[in-house]
Amino acid sequence: MTLVVLAAGMGSRFGGVKQLTPLTENGEFVIDFTVFDAVRAGFDRIMFIIREEHQKAFDDTIGARIRNSGVKVEYVYQTFDLPDGFTFPEGRKKPWGTAHAIMCAGNVGDNFGVVNADDFYGYETFRLLADFLRTAKDDEKAHYCSIAYKLENTLSENGTVSRGICKAKDGYLVSLDEKTKIERRGDIAVNTEDDGTLTELPLDCTVSMNCFGFTPSFTGKLEKQFEAFLRKNESNLSKCEFYLPSAVEALIESGECDVKLYQSPAKWMGVTYREDSEAFSRFIKEQRLLGNYPDKLWK
Repeated sequence: MTLVVLAAGMGSRFGGVKQLTPLTENGEFVIDFTVFDAVRAGFDRIMFIIREEHQKAFDDTIGARIRNSGVKVEYVYQTFDLPDGFTFPEGRKKPWGTAHAIMCAGNVGDNFGVVNADDFYGYETFRLLADFLRTAKDDEKAHYCSIAYKLENTLSENGTVSRGICKAKDGYLVSLDEKTKIERRGDIAVNTEDDGTLTELPLDCTVSMNCFGFTPSFTGKLEKQFEAFLRKNESNLSKCEFYLPSAVEALIESGECDVKLYQSPAKWMGVTYREDSEAFSRFIKEQRLLGNYPDKLWK
């Protein structure tokens, strides 16, 4: 099974390439624990979606560590390329978002999971993901899954975060509403909308952390969506982003897929801001004391 790791983000809120920032006493990255847990759950191929200029830095560190443990490592570049008929907007400095990153992978070749490079998901999450992917198969529609968490367990104390708010029926996703500026305020969370208005969100609502399971059909569906996305946002190409939750929601609405929703029992940790690093380091120390991770992850 393949795990696709979204690692092309620029880390603007963190202030650097956080995917490759050492956060433990041993110099490990968040990705080290992501891949370690995924391999324990049965994944044997890791595909990093990165920016081309970062490949050597990846290959010299996390790539080498994984490869030396016997796991296959591949790199895919998230480019700035656009389909024929579209012109790259002047002033845009980043690629087209998380759905576009997966689209760049092309035909992955087998069922695959997707995660963010800067999120800690926990072993139980990858076990759920692997169990689904081992038997997932399309028929008259595609069958995907999402592993989600409670909102209150995914907020940062150091600023706003982006989350996909899940609505479900009978264990399947109905919609995913991407909110990009969520913060905690007392006993609730609020999202600041693009027009400055505030939307209240319950702390116990279920949110997507970009942890999905897909069959190989997904990337082809994204290619069709991307052109429609560009046409719809032609007047805002300098800022718009092709988000993964929005792409999945569109496929649900069209009837092209269903998405089984699981809520992970695992502890989630994220490093959105540099100030989040200390909390992550403490968490890993605690996990090692509990025996959940060895002192040395890789051989």
